[in-house]
Amino acid sequence: MIDGLPLPRRLLAIGALSCGTALVIIDGAVATVALPTIAHDLKVDSSAVVAVVTVYQLTLVMMLLPFAGLGDRIGLKRLYQYGQLLFTAATILCFFAKSLPFLLIVRVAQAIGAAAALSVSSALIRQTYPAKQLGRGLGINSVVVSSSAAAAPTIGGLILAIAPWPWVFASAVPFACLSLAFGRALPDPKPRDAPFDVLGAVMCAAMFGLVIGGLESAVHGDSPIVSAAIVLVGALVGVTFVRRQKGETDPILPIDLLARPVLALSVIGAYTAFIASMTLLLSTPFRLAELDFTPAMIGAAIAPWPLTNMIVAPLAGWLSDRVPAGILGGIGMAVSICALLLIAFMPADPSLFDVAWRMALCGSGFGTFLPPNARLIIGSAPRERAAAAGGLVSTVRLVGQTTGATLVAALLALHIGDGIVPPLIAAGLAFVAGLCSLARLRPSIRNPRGEEAEDVQPASPVR
Repeated sequence: MIDGLPLPRRLLAIGALSCGTALVIIDGAVATVALPTIAHDLKVDSSAVVAVVTVYQLTLVMMLLPFAGLGDRIGLKRLYQYGQLLFTAATILCFFAKSLPFLLIVRVAQAIGAAAALSVSSALIRQTYPAKQLGRGLGINSVVVSSSAAAAPTIGGLILAIAPWPWVFASAVPFACLSLAFGRALPDPKPRDAPFDVLGAVMCAAMFGLVIGGLESAVHGDSPIVSAAIVLVGALVGVTFVRRQKGETDPILPIDLLARPVLALSVIGAYTAFIASMTLLLSTPFRLAELDFTPAMIGAAIAPWPLTNMIVAPLAGWLSDRVPAGILGGIGMAVSICALLLIAFMPADPSLFDVAWRMALCGSGFGTFLPPNARLIIGSAPRERAAAAGGLVSTVRLVGQTTGATLVAALLALHIGDGIVPPLIAAGLAFVAGLCSLARLRPSIRNPRGEEAEDVQPASPVR
């Protein structure tokens, strides 16, 4: 079996995957800047136009795992590029949006295209890099995610200064075109000859859509009874779905992977870590605003987080090819817990520097934890289940971030979301993630059946 792509083809494939990742991240984040302009032009309330962002995120969560299963059957490369083509076509329709309902339909189509690409990107990364360099590849991917998220608001603001709002959505199209141009170099493993569970895919999407949609409805002030009913229906669908999946050979919800203790702990740790990071990042602007920080100062205070991530993530990815993920994750969460406590108990009148260095320290902790954690999940899964593992990583990230956003909305509704409570909650969640990471060091967890542990590869020369 060929271990990764040869050079220079590997470099072109890395370019295609990096552009595809930037496409998804920028398109998800850049819309936030344009919401006031969209509300004004389409003559809708500000509360209603937020759906432009939420419907995109919700569609992503609903479609990632079903598409991961589909990619195994029609081809990872084919689904990746079909998704980018759909995204590009849907973006063109943004220029014809004269009403909010039509724009929301377009955003759903964009999200479906983005989900198709994102669902198989991790599996393609695994096929692109040699096994001994997988951590490095995931670290590079983390840098692309961090830099794209940091650049998206600036890109959106610059475009709005010179062009109408549909061009904001078009800002991600060049990345799709570049990815398609480089895409000839992508690995193209042979599809598996197995039927696709259409009913299971529908139930998976319905489970996430109903539960998350019901929770979002509750925190935004809709009828508690209706919201609870939506969540309950979603939970019942989920129970039925999980029971049905237990009898499947290749389940859409990767129960077979979650049955492995080391992977289950990694997923729980990632979920709590993403909730913690989103809780802090979304609540901090409200806290700083109460301390009379200007919007520019708030942006400058938070910027060290992604900037530090851009440095730490590739280093952590490189180390994860040599050091157990349990050790790196434990160190990362220890640093994050210290930083979160320092943020919670900042001086009563903090300076910009007081906030910035704490955010940098916190970002470095999460940057040390997340790439090795993702490497373990993707690298420990059987090669034929790489797409399912990659879809699981992306789904956990999005569900964790959505849960964090919902948690912050609830804390703000309770009037405790702009003080020390959010960072203290985040510190508790980081503690759980750290425990999960350290637990993976136990021999009974790492090697339950006497098999060779897969999360660390011996060092190898750079190819």
